[in-house]
Amino acid sequence: MKEKPSNVRYETLLTSEQISTRIAEMAQQIDADYEGEESLVLVGVLRGATFFLVDLARAIRNPNVEIDYISLSSYGSGTKSSREPIINLDVRTPIRGKNVILVEDIVDTGYSLNTLLRMIDARGPKSLKTCALLSKSDAREVKVPVDYLGIEIPNLWVEGYGLDTDQKGRARRDIVVRITSSRP
Repeated sequence: MKEKPSNVRYETLLTSEQISTRIAEMAQQIDADYEGEESLVLVGVLRGATFFLVDLARAIRNPNVEIDYISLSSYGSGTKSSREPIINLDVRTPIRGKNVILVEDIVDTGYSLNTLLRMIDARGPKSLKTCALLSKSDAREVKVPVDYLGIEIPNLWVEGYGLDTDQKGRARRDIVVRITSSRP
């Protein structure tokens, strides 16, 4: 049986150059805020924040930056949040008394970030802030702080630079809008 052609197309929302420029600006702000601090732990939320975390960490000049990861899922293979994130992998770095920045690829409904903030805060960090490459405030259902925000975007489904649809599309250098047409 022959497969139907895909009714999906992509439009570039943010180029890799725009992303790189904004990350450099965010790193400068983080450097200014944590100047002279002995500890700074960037906790990347897997898998989406991987590319962003690496580029951000390399742009930060603080020599004491530590990197760790946490993983949770709230979408599965769908495009709608379950609103009940599940922790799949926990941080291994002791964070009590350290400055921690949770690094997210995108904040939309806010449920995942809210869950992570409560969990990390209960471990007694010296400070806890959030950093997100993208935010869709029009999709927000839970109020959460985004201390370091890359770019505000409309409430569209996006892929690339770590963002995926069912694990596909992450390796795109640009961030694209995934547009599905209803035509047969």
